[in-house]
Amino acid sequence: MDKYPITARSLEKHYQIDGDQFERQYKEHLSDYNEWEQKEHAEEWLLFPENIGVQLSIDETSLSNGELYTIITNKAANGRNGSIVAMVKGTNSEEIINIVTKISLKKRQIVSEITLDMANSMNLIAKKCFPNAVKVIDRFHVQKLAYEALQEIRISHRWEAINMETNDMENAKLDKREYFPMLLRNGDTLKQLLFRSRYLLFKSPEKWSESQKERSKILFELYPDLSRAYWLVHKLRVIYNSTKVRGVGYIRLAKWFNEVTDFNNKAFNTITSTIYAHYPDILNFFNNRSTNASAESFNSKLKTFRASIHGVSDVSFFLFRVSKIYA
Repeated sequence: MDKYPITARSLEKHYQIDGDQFERQYKEHLSDYNEWEQKEHAEEWLLFPENIGVQLSIDETSLSNGELYTIITNKAANGRNGSIVAMVKGTNSEEIINIVTKISLKKRQIVSEITLDMANSMNLIAKKCFPNAVKVIDRFHVQKLAYEALQEIRISHRWEAINMETNDMENAKLDKREYFPMLLRNGDTLKQLLFRSRYLLFKSPEKWSESQKERSKILFELYPDLSRAYWLVHKLRVIYNSTKVRGVGYIRLAKWFNEVTDFNNKAFNTITSTIYAHYPDILNFFNNRSTNASAESFNSKLKTFRASIHGVSDVSFFLFRVSKIYA
């Protein structure tokens, strides 16, 4: 129980015990929960200065009822014991800075790099708490914006197809004739084509199945803007996958921006303005190719743990267990 994210009930079968009773015993007597030095403020914040390292990640996660916690983790711990540096309730940058700066400046100055998303609050926390750290915008958050812009175009066309099909059905009803939707050469209707294309637009073309290749060919013939948007997103993925030098990354991203400008699509113009605002920190990825994957993985572990106990009813005790296992 001190070392692994398991539930007391999961021990019932192996040890012939009452899981609920054992959990109460563990909480009140077997563990040192009642003597835990951070118990008094656990629901608001947790600090583990001894876990600080040269490379950190900062992210947010939900524990229960949508309550968000901002978590700073040490990459070197690889999601195991020693991972958590700080865990603070909420996302208010001022409150989080006040807590994290309880750690001595000398310790905080050893941090040389911190990965984060594009939220302004995260940027401010990193800047104020870790003055010597290079901020690195996670590549997957940048790519996610591009994917969302691409899907926005697809969804817009799908609504057009739905409205067109609805109008055709109404007209057929008024004319007292049977309605037959137009079928494309792969057997899809226009509405189905746009719905079933969702997942292929997330993939590289070499990963398409034969049916997806045929579907994409029809899709791009009918919707040239979707074709152009897809290849812009794919080009961004290639830039991230193949570039290992910051200067080269700078040039390639600049050319990509020019292509997006020429495309002149509302959804893509929005993401480029967002990316441009964080451009230096995005380029820092090409220094060490650091990502926020470790933070995302850690969040996944917390969510799995939370799900295994069917939600968090006692937040303080849950955080005690989290700190035992991961801090």
